[in-house]
Amino acid sequence: MKLGISGKLTEATIRSPLTPLFLLTAIALGLLALFTIPREEEPQISVPMVDIAVRADGLKAPDAAELITKPLETIVKAIDGVEHVYSQTQDDGVLVTARFKVGTERDDAILRIHERIRANYDKIPTGIPEPLIVGRGISDVPIVVITLAPEAAAADRWNDQALYLVAEELQTELAKVQDVGLTFIVGGRPQEIRISPDPGRMALYGVPLKSVIDTVSSANASFPAGDLRSVDKVQSVAVGSTIDTVSELELLSIRAADGRTVYLRDVADISLGAREDQARAWRFSHEADAVRMAPAVSLAIAKRDGANAVVVSQAIEQRLHQLEGKLIPEGVSANISRNYGETANEKANELLFHLALATISIVILIGFAIGVREAIVTAFVIPTTILLTLFASNLMGYTINRVSLFALIFSIGILVDDAIVVIENIARHWAMNDGRSRYQAAIEAVAEVGNPTIVATLTVVAALLPMMFVSGLMGPYMAPIPANASAAMLFSFFVAMVLAPWLMVRFARKTLAHGGEGLGGHDTDGGKLGRLYRKVATPIIASRKASVIFLIVVGVVTIAACALFATKTVRVKLLPFDNKSELQVVVDLARRRDHGGNGTCPDRCCGHR
Repeated sequence: MKLGISGKLTEATIRSPLTPLFLLTAIALGLLALFTIPREEEPQISVPMVDIAVRADGLKAPDAAELITKPLETIVKAIDGVEHVYSQTQDDGVLVTARFKVGTERDDAILRIHERIRANYDKIPTGIPEPLIVGRGISDVPIVVITLAPEAAAADRWNDQALYLVAEELQTELAKVQDVGLTFIVGGRPQEIRISPDPGRMALYGVPLKSVIDTVSSANASFPAGDLRSVDKVQSVAVGSTIDTVSELELLSIRAADGRTVYLRDVADISLGAREDQARAWRFSHEADAVRMAPAVSLAIAKRDGANAVVVSQAIEQRLHQLEGKLIPEGVSANISRNYGETANEKANELLFHLALATISIVILIGFAIGVREAIVTAFVIPTTILLTLFASNLMGYTINRVSLFALIFSIGILVDDAIVVIENIARHWAMNDGRSRYQAAIEAVAEVGNPTIVATLTVVAALLPMMFVSGLMGPYMAPIPANASAAMLFSFFVAMVLAPWLMVRFARKTLAHGGEGLGGHDTDGGKLGRLYRKVATPIIASRKASVIFLIVVGVVTIAACALFATKTVRVKLLPFDNKSELQVVVDLARRRDHGGNGTCPDRCCGHR
């Protein structure tokens, strides 16, 4: 009998002492990948966006659009890899956003923008400052959000300004955690020194506004002027000074129009206080039967590219608990209002549980349908294939997320086919008892089904791989499915040809020692399942009329099943619904209009008079 690729592969490994080593190595590598591969909620695809912010002091929106926005859009659209360009123009400022094609490296995208704008900066009007270029990506989305708010007993001692100072110190400490990326603060108001010129007093002293601005700007500046060297030390020298206190600002001297010298405090009000922001953050909590509202500050923390969201979030949470009572004072609560690492870990564990459950179900089914020995072999084959697939997925740069695990669950039903076919055929050849050795019977059994198994495996891979080449956003997002499923199919073939025959021989060793007795058990009529199949299939095949009726029934049922999608009886969604513990409420307020100058508004606007 011609062995072919499959038979020769089995012949070379069924007696080899390296086969068990291959099994142990596959399990070890798979377990290593399982515990080290990053876990995330969604596939981390690269969709870089670059913001180009330009200051246009003194320009109205229509003028800024003509002089700055349109030239910038023309420059950016000519850059290779840019897919969409968005712009926003307002008085004194322009924002142009370039979205690159999926898969473009973020650093490469930012570099292209920098180079092209610098090379064509002559198209921007003279006097416009250099634009601020900031890259954005999926990794900038925070995985952990910590909300600081005063407790009920200390609500009168903490405001958003004080909370902001705590959040700044907390941000500095948590940024030291390994693999922490971008961090920013939402809410709160930092301190600032506010200078409010008084037009009346400025007119009285004859001080123009430009003099006030120039005086403050020049006073709050220092420049390095070299070093002073002596025998035993070197001291840096700076020219100028910086303003640190309100009193220093108040005593700045300004030259009036008539030559007099006046202080800044004579023509302006100077104060130290919280910045006047239009955005605030609040925390609502249930206490007794009432809802308490308290000022809050949120610290948002993202992770670096490729980092494990679960590990990073756990490290942040551990460090946060260490800072409670030290950096976070008494009376201030620090609650984690978003933890994508925790939810990603829960989803990954849930999917792994379903993966194990599907494997156990298949093993039990094979135990009932074929035999206990075949079920035990399958119990080794499926986990080994899955672990090898996880190892390959880690090497390809994929992470554990709901898309990649969906690919594994999806592929279990097909990757087990190779092993089942090989195992069942080996058992059938052993049941012949035709004088062949069990090793030779196993090799010829594999060779008999080898070529059809290869064709079936390559057919599944050929059907899945085109999904990797889908353009746009969906292609890279769904890429773990064809990549992992194809790898699972290829590994399942080699495991079925190498490990399955070796395991069948090892589990049948006691039977082989007694001359092969007990290796039968495959009834000529196919057993219970075979008899049931014959009972159902024989009438359909025997009569042409029955065959036509059967085909019509199958066609009607298929059309009825497909009609459920058209009638929306069955909801269609690519991925399962995601249960997030977050809620966003957007309120579109009507514009307030005064009537008769009395400050009232109609019922449809405010709901009252």
